[in-house]
Amino acid sequence: MTLAENLSEIIGGGQILENEPMKNHTTFRIGGPADVLVCPETEDGFIRGLGWCRRQKIPVYIIGNGSNLLVGDKGFRGVVFKICRNLDKTDIIEEDSVVRVHAGAGAMLAKLAKDVSAEGCGGFEFATGIPGTLGGAVAMNAGAYGGEMKDILKSVRAVDMEGNIREFSLEELELGYRTSRIQKEDWIVLSAEMVFEKGDAGAIMARVDELSRQRREKQPLEYPSAGSTFKRPEGYFAGKLIQDAGLKGYRVGDAMVSEKHSGFVINAGAATAEDVRRLMADVDGRVYEKFGVHLEPEVRLIGEFE
Repeated sequence: MTLAENLSEIIGGGQILENEPMKNHTTFRIGGPADVLVCPETEDGFIRGLGWCRRQKIPVYIIGNGSNLLVGDKGFRGVVFKICRNLDKTDIIEEDSVVRVHAGAGAMLAKLAKDVSAEGCGGFEFATGIPGTLGGAVAMNAGAYGGEMKDILKSVRAVDMEGNIREFSLEELELGYRTSRIQKEDWIVLSAEMVFEKGDAGAIMARVDELSRQRREKQPLEYPSAGSTFKRPEGYFAGKLIQDAGLKGYRVGDAMVSEKHSGFVINAGAATAEDVRRLMADVDGRVYEKFGVHLEPEVRLIGEFE
């Protein structure tokens, strides 16, 4: 049996694609083929597939919406599990002045944040423009406009590659700037519980609208990208360092530093992963040369590059 046939039998349902171009599954619209891409229908099937791959020593990578990700032009040798379209069941439960939200890791963060905000729950407005999934947002403690996942999380269910499932309290997650215990110890988020206080729905949605307006004005949403390309160096802003280094509009092939926001590298046409990687290295080198500050990628690089 082929790898795809084995996985189909093991996960018991879901879409399985062979030699699937990862450019079809990333917000950068860049990336060569994965040997196999699996979209499991159930949590149990996902866990069974992970365990089988581990026992067979097959490399695995888990994606949600494919944001914050650069896949090499030669693709990924192994299995990519994509969970954004399935493991997304969401329950919103009102308890007096508090609202509890339980959602699967595959829930789209922006939609979830908008739905919760529309219920008159404050604190999730910051996430209404983040293009990833809840699982990825938890793992990296995603944030924007002064808010972070650590501000709203209560607990998280996660699984390791051995199939062990455990629940992490907020304190046990050890959430920091774009990092967490989940990320450091290679746990995989299955679901999360969040708690919100009820507020003025009109004022909350006005805040959502205002943040959406700011994103449209300041971010290059009209181009494919992976979001913010570099982490914020302590005491600095990556975008300002890049701009002050004279790199706004700098390009390698069709990879370009956005002219609207220098913190974003965009795909201006038919950029390759190698174009983006070279551009990122050039930007880091120029910024270090001018300001003595290294830029650490926020975008994750996986797969085989040229």
